[in-house]
Amino acid sequence: MIKTKGETKMQRYRLPATIVIAALALCTAASAQTFPSKQVRIVVPYAPGGGIDAIARAIATGLGPKWGQSIIVENKPGASTFLGTTQVAKATADGHTLLLTSESTVVSNPYLFDNLPYDVRRDLLPVSLLVSLPQMVVASTAVPARSAAELVELARKDSSKLNYASYGSGSLPHIFFEALNKTAGTAIAQAPYKGIIPAVAAIAGGEVQLTLVGASLARPQIASGKIKPLAVVGGARLTAFPDVATLTESGFAEIDPGESWFGLFVTGGSPADIPARIQKDVAELFSAGEMHEKHVMGRGLTPVFSTPEAFAKRIAAESAGMEKLIKLTGIKGEQ
Repeated sequence: MIKTKGETKMQRYRLPATIVIAALALCTAASAQTFPSKQVRIVVPYAPGGGIDAIARAIATGLGPKWGQSIIVENKPGASTFLGTTQVAKATADGHTLLLTSESTVVSNPYLFDNLPYDVRRDLLPVSLLVSLPQMVVASTAVPARSAAELVELARKDSSKLNYASYGSGSLPHIFFEALNKTAGTAIAQAPYKGIIPAVAAIAGGEVQLTLVGASLARPQIASGKIKPLAVVGGARLTAFPDVATLTESGFAEIDPGESWFGLFVTGGSPADIPARIQKDVAELFSAGEMHEKHVMGRGLTPVFSTPEAFAKRIAAESAGMEKLIKLTGIKGEQ
């Protein structure tokens, strides 16, 4: 077939576009195949020894040989996770600097603090929600209430005899109980502690009456009869406590602060294919065997290991709910 001048000119313009698309595809494939090309850092914005730190070190131990690169864990605690998070947010955007943190960093902090040193949407790229930590509203056995509804009824009659243990301004117990006070017309007072473990010990010892705590941490104390569950936080009842209603079932869906979780991020602007590669390898690492039993099930955690896309959607949904709660309570964070 004889080509017209117009057809020949159009082909000249089509060819560069075809070359560009092919080149982009080759670049994407190349970045996936060559990652990682140097040492990888996992920044943990908490002190060594906790659950997040343990999972980070398990990832470093398990994936180092697979990736053929050393993986180091750096603990950068302090300033409500700002220090460690900023280090990742400002790192070179090549996927080699990871952040392993809890939901507060990206779901709560943007609404608790007026001027964050980073933009969580721009500077952090979601990789995977690794595990969730189901939460429960619990009470001292001296509290006569047996449910969230009975607690509200009791508090409306006399809140002066009820205090709740928190582990800092903007922590999940602080947000939940202040939201309860606002919506139910109660005045349950806060008793701050330096961490959830001393807070739970205070409940068991009768120093305070209430808190919100991870189910895995509460379970031994419930089994020993030192504390009792009033409600489950989140959308579903727990297998370990099938008779304990959720906050939604109890009529408190609008102030449910959601589960706690541990999630993995890379520096924003990193190649788009790298999160999926990391997520796949991490999920496989914890899918079975010793890693699964020791670091997930053995710690009472719920495995998730979501895709980057699913993680991003969950962050968006939880952030919208948390924004409403923090505006309702007027809580401000403290560094």
